[in-house]
Formats: sequence, C-alpha cells, structure tokens
Amino acid sequence: MSSLPDHLPDRLRQLGLRDVSGILTHANRTVMVSIGSDGTLRLHRGYAWASDRVLRAIVRFLDPRVPRRLRRDAQRELLAFPVEQYAPAPARPARRERPRPGDLRLIDRLQQLHAELNARYFGRSLGELPIRLSGRMRTRLGEVAIDLRSGRPLEIAISRRHLARHDWAEVEHTMLHEMVHQWQAETCLRVDHGPAFRRKARELGVLPAARRTVQSRVD
Repeated sequence: MSSLPDHLPDRLRQLGLRDVSGILTHANRTVMVSIGSDGTLRLHRGYAWASDRVLRAIVRFLDPRVPRRLRRDAQRELLAFPVEQYAPAPARPARRERPRPGDLRLIDRLQQLHAELNARYFGRSLGELPIRLSGRMRTRLGEVAIDLRSGRPLEIAISRRHLARHDWAEVEHTMLHEMVHQWQAETCLRVDHGPAFRRKARELGVLPAARRTVQSRVD
C-alpha cells in the first residue's frame, strides 16, 4: 500500500469528496475503490491519471446520499477506466495454499451454511459463491473478494485459525457478516462498514467488525 501523489487527494476533495479519514492507494486486482472501517479511502493508484469526470464518478459512488441509480452509473464509469494501463500490479507468481486433510468436508459444510443463511436472511436472493479456506489471515476472520471490473463478488474466504479455534456459532456469524458484504456488492452498494452495512447488520444481528486475534498459540 502506498500514499497517493500529492495532487490527487486535493483533486478528489475539490470535486466534493467528504468524510474520509485518509486516502491510500493500492494495485489490488479485485477491489478498485473501498472505504475501511477506520474511514480510510483505498483506491487503485491508476486513478492518479484519471480525468476529473472519472474522479467525480468516484465521489458520487462513495456518497451514500446519491440515489442508487446514479451511484450504479458512477460505478460503471469508474470501473471502465483502465487503471492497469497506468499502474499495473507487480508481477508475482500465483501462491496457492496446499489442500489439507478435511478441507473438502469443511468447505462443503461452509457451502451448506451459506445456502442456509441465504434462505433464512436473504430470501435466497444472493448468488452462490465459492468458499476458500485461508491460512494467511491473522486478524481477519473472513473476507469477500470483489471483481475489479464488474464489481461482483467472486468468493468468500474464511480463516483456518478461526475455524480451528472458535465454535461454529462464531463461524456462522462471520459467514453472515461476509454475506452482508456480498449483498452490498450484488445490490451495487459500496462494500464497506458504512451506514448501509450497519443498518443491514443490525437487521440481521451482525456485529460490525470481522476482526479478532486468531494467531496460533504455542502450547
């Protein structure tokens, strides 16, 4: 993660950006624009070369007061800008975790859980997503990957440490938390922990944070 060129935060604020605690860039291939729970705006560094029209689209997309139809139009416009041409991601070999004994059983159980929660809380309106187990998460319990171009959710990842050290009720809560983010993405809302997330989370009984110390213990 790196800080933006000095002129870009000023450009965004001159175009109406408000209510962010900081602005950082990244070269993430799956998330173009997001706001963290700490209020920090994170966006692809390729937007440093975007026109004011594209930056206005980012500002509209991030403004919860803008009608959903206009925010959807803004999302299409910001996703159409070819950020990778200006700030390509560094080449790195794909790193895949080796499967472990019991993974298929766990993933099948998590897929069933997703289907059950989808029926119970979302009226089966959410799409079916692949579930991945992650051994690299240290504080995050789960996450949803979002497609760079379409803005659609790609997969849900759940921490292996979370599964190993916490009871199933907590895993269910984590899955539901990530499904609220999936719901945001599928309804063209900003994927963050802002007002729309909090309203939906309260409706479903979800806590706002999906972080916890899940580091391995030395026994």
